[in-house]
Parts: sequence; C-alpha cells; structure tokens
Amino acid sequence: MKPTKSMIAVAIAAATIGATPAAYADIELGSGLSVKGFADMSYYNYDEDGSSSVSSAGIDQFEMDFLYTGTAGISAEVDIEYGENFEGSGDTTFVEQAFVTKTFTEQFSMKVGRFLSYSGWEAEEPTGLFQYSGTGYAPYFYGYYQNGLSAAYKGSVVGFTASVVTSAFDPLKRDTEDLGYELGVSLTPAEGLTAKLFYIQDDTSDTDIINFWASYAVSGFTFAAEYNTANYANDGEGDGYLVMANYATGPFGITLRYHDFEIKNGAGATTVEDSAITLSPSYKVGDNLLLVAEYRVDDRGSSPDSSQFAVEALFSF
Repeated sequence: MKPTKSMIAVAIAAATIGATPAAYADIELGSGLSVKGFADMSYYNYDEDGSSSVSSAGIDQFEMDFLYTGTAGISAEVDIEYGENFEGSGDTTFVEQAFVTKTFTEQFSMKVGRFLSYSGWEAEEPTGLFQYSGTGYAPYFYGYYQNGLSAAYKGSVVGFTASVVTSAFDPLKRDTEDLGYELGVSLTPAEGLTAKLFYIQDDTSDTDIINFWASYAVSGFTFAAEYNTANYANDGEGDGYLVMANYATGPFGITLRYHDFEIKNGAGATTVEDSAITLSPSYKVGDNLLLVAEYRVDDRGSSPDSSQFAVEALFSF
C-alpha cells in the first residue's frame, strides 16, 4: 500500500485551494519548449483536543513543469518540485514526474516514464483542487506517482485509460517482479457532467481499490461526489466517500465539503477513521494569484478530534 502520513500531517498538508482550480499559462521558452509552475504559501493553525495548538507559516511547495512538443506526435514533460519528497524526508528538490508521450490520433495516446495516477477526484497538486486541505484518504484509495506504461483513449462521450506499472503506490519502486495495474473508464454524457470509475490492483502490496467519482458544473456551481472501497493485505479493508459543492462568481468563491472514511485491519478492528466538514472561501486577486481561507472540523472516532484554520496564497504561472 502507498506510504501514509499521520492524520495530523494530512490535516495540515500543504495546498489544496480555492474558488476553482487555478489555471496554468504556459510560458514559451523556445521552439516547442515551454514552462509552467506555481508557488504555494500558507499559514495554518491546528488545534487537537487535549493538546496544545500548532501554528506554522511558509512556502509549502514550489514547482516548475518543463514541456516539450516535438514532431511525429512526440512530447515530453519533466516536473521539478521543491517540497516534501516521496520518502517524506523534508523539504528538498526532486523530479516528481518525467515521461514521454506519443500521440497517435486526436483520441489515442500512450506515455512511458514516471507519471501520476489518473484516479481520484481530489488532485495531487494545489492548482487542481477546490479547497485548502485534502480529505486525507488519498493514500488509502488513490493511485500515486507510478513508473511504467500508460495508454489513454478519449472519445466524445466515453474514454478509457490503462496502465501497467512497477507499483500503483510507490514511485521509487523499479523492480518488475510484482506489478501494479490501473484501469479507468470515463463518461461525459452531457455538458458539465463527468463520471469516472477506476480499478487499481497492486501485487506488491496485495491491494485492490475501486474509486468512483462524478461531478456536475452549471451556472457557477460545481457539485461532486466520490465513493471508494478497498481490500488490503491480510484481509484489511477500507471505505470512504466525499460530497462537495463549490460556487464561484467573479473573483469570489466558496467550497463546502464533507468526507468520511474508515480503515480496518484483518481482525475487523478500526485502525484509522475520520469524518470532517470543511468550509473554504476564496478570492482571486488576478490571473496568477488566488487567496483562500479554510475552517475545518474533524471527528476522528476514538482518536482526539481536531479543528484547523488556514490562509493560503497560490501563485501560478
């Protein structure tokens, strides 16, 4: 299974944001070469029942993505990030993604290298999310950065993805003795409506996951719902879901989200559980700067409950 962080670290993890996911604007560096990126800064205060509060401020993450478009449908991308690396060893600069893509037709393409899983409603990067904090259940129900080969077909209504990787959850694994597999199908039957279903199977961790989400965007509103179920090694299992609503008008936006999940071991005992309500208003200062505030309250079952307040600035280019 993908390495997990403590629930406290997840609650205060850097960077998920705002009114609508922030947009990138590629900067042309030369023939076929461009760059985009972001800088993510935040202040947060985390308060756990029975413990003293924790406050922090600073840069959470900085990333630059280099993109190259060549001939014959060949393109490449390399993402360089300053932040917490895959091993969780603190702030460092490392290669997050590096892959080459071959586009055969407008609908079909393949890529090889290290790339992010297609699965999950909540994006890995702050530029793709609607609020400050993630639910915290991604390590249990989403694929992660992966080394391998992937294919994607995108039709007008139906799309498919398929990946064969060294591990669905460990971006540092290189041996091919045990492999991971990810299959996905997407539907866009009407304007603003999207639904996606993923199945992930990983031999190394003996894990099987089903991830399903749907979203609908209309008149400034975005509604989303997600359900996850998983079977882990030694008969462990997990289930989780979220529901979310976002409204954006002009520079203002606000997100309301509820999520709930539970992880059990093979004996049926609960090892991790959490449910939370998150309220996150935001303001778009300009094309490149988004500000967001968030208040979140977590009920962790047998563990101490917590609350969090955060203010974040996300600069994208």
